[in-house]
Amino acid sequence: MFTDKMMMSPWDRWYSTSCCLCCHVRTGTIILGVWYMLINAVVLLILLTALSDPEKYHLTSAELANDLDVMDDANMCIASAISLLMILICGMAAYGAYKLRAAWIIPFFCYQIFDFALNALVAVSIVVYPNTIQDYLQQLPDNFPYKEEVAALSNICLVLVVLLFIGCIIGFKAYLIACVWNCYRYVSGRGGSEILLYVTTNDTTVLLPPYDDNISVPCKQAPPSYISAEATA
Repeated sequence: MFTDKMMMSPWDRWYSTSCCLCCHVRTGTIILGVWYMLINAVVLLILLTALSDPEKYHLTSAELANDLDVMDDANMCIASAISLLMILICGMAAYGAYKLRAAWIIPFFCYQIFDFALNALVAVSIVVYPNTIQDYLQQLPDNFPYKEEVAALSNICLVLVVLLFIGCIIGFKAYLIACVWNCYRYVSGRGGSEILLYVTTNDTTVLLPPYDDNISVPCKQAPPSYISAEATA
């Protein structure tokens, strides 16, 4: 048994059909897809509201101590398109997990990988350029909550706190990636086991059931033992 575990690939070793200690990976992927859909739907609603009344929601660069407009119409249109695309991708993942269609889960899995890589790059940039945290704090508006208290901390303390926070986010995102990947493997295996095979001979065509269904059907009568069959002969 120990040899079999050593020969298993890392993908098979970490494969599990449960997530969050209580639910199936298929259920978890559906919940995750619906949750991301709701978040992006709220963001899209806010952006569309801002586009409908630009005078009320337009933020100028003077309010953020910057020299550029950060919420012009072009940026909000791009953000709205991204939110709409994310709603589509998350909906595909939830539908694919529900209908056992593995190909529909791949776009959401690719998005998770991209998001994980971005967070990892942020963590690396903080380690390489630790002074960027202080520069970011200086660009915040004066009425930002706890700005002075956070800016009073030492640079090393700020880097450790930010890295700890980003590390927790990266670990959680890695766990979600593993859950979605396990769901993709489960759906792929489930879809492959439900394929019916056709065996064609010269005269007839026989439809074979899936292998799992075939081995799950008990025998109507056990075959006679070798000793009894030999005694009868």
